[in-house]
Amino acid sequence: MTVQEQLMEFNIQDIIEYIVNDEKTDYEAAMKSFFSSVTFEKLQDLETGLYRESSGYVYDLYCAEKSNGLFVQNEI
Repeated sequence: MTVQEQLMEFNIQDIIEYIVNDEKTDYEAAMKSFFSSVTFEKLQDLETGLYRESSGYVYDLYCAEKSNGLFVQNEI
């Protein structure tokens, strides 16, 4: 497993936990929701560099995508 894959995996684990806690849902539903999101696709794409961001930041992107129906990552 590469460092990038490890960072992605750590982010994914944290984000699933956030979804379970915030949405009061089970792990299976949380995984289905996150794995079907554009945020998850972008997290897995090494070109985006999203795997280097904190899990909280990626979770905020996921929440915004879920609320707005669009994935939007603001430039800093």
